[in-house]
Amino acid sequence: MATDGAVPGPAASKWNRLTFDTEEDVAVSLAKYTAELSAKFAAERGAFTAVLSGGTLIETLRKLAEPPYLETVDWSKWHVFWVDERVVPKDHVDSNYKLAVDGLLSKVPIPTGQVYAINDTLSAEGAAADYETVLKKLVKDGVLAMSTETGFPRFDLMLLGMGPDGHLASLFPGHPLLNENKKWVTHIMDSPKPPPQRITFTFPVIKSSAYVAMVVTGPGEAGTVKRALSDEKTSPLLPVEMTILQDGEFTWFTDKQAVSML
Repeated sequence: MATDGAVPGPAASKWNRLTFDTEEDVAVSLAKYTAELSAKFAAERGAFTAVLSGGTLIETLRKLAEPPYLETVDWSKWHVFWVDERVVPKDHVDSNYKLAVDGLLSKVPIPTGQVYAINDTLSAEGAAADYETVLKKLVKDGVLAMSTETGFPRFDLMLLGMGPDGHLASLFPGHPLLNENKKWVTHIMDSPKPPPQRITFTFPVIKSSAYVAMVVTGPGEAGTVKRALSDEKTSPLLPVEMTILQDGEFTWFTDKQAVSML
């Protein structure tokens, strides 16, 4: 069972919240939501650009690899990206690519050439620049939309998680990268959470999305969820609190444990 509602406070018009009894219920709803957006954008644009993150998100997406979605989703239209990636080999235990392949992508028939991993032979700076070049070519080819409002790429759906410190992607509280407003993809050499070298989408790209699902389950982030969703704002804002989309729909998918402190 879900309870919905606009989030109070300054983000009220921009954030929706769905709260479910259990993580299993979140997984069921998230698969349905993702499949519906896949069908919508495949029909409208002939492509569906989906951005993944790491952490527990991939496990919560597990229902997509099961009936009915395994058969009914048009996987040939999917183009898959990462909102951030650790600069490690693709078969490394810390790789978000490996996490997603093992947990989801190896179980669904997305064409291999439409899964965009980082070039793991490059430095962090080189990998970020290379990934941005890949995105710009996909814009030119008509696969990736552009936001007319912001001039940044407009991904159809970003499926994101949040850390206990309120970080998303590899955008951490108090870090200078929060202010990057020119690049599409940048690199970080001193991530406060290991491994230290990563690439990440920048805030303008995340904020230009058509849809964002913020998926938080379990008690581990309950204090941060309380801070993010409460009426009372304390400064400085957490990265997740700064994620107000320019012209898109941001939905929290939470279970009761995640909102237990609200």
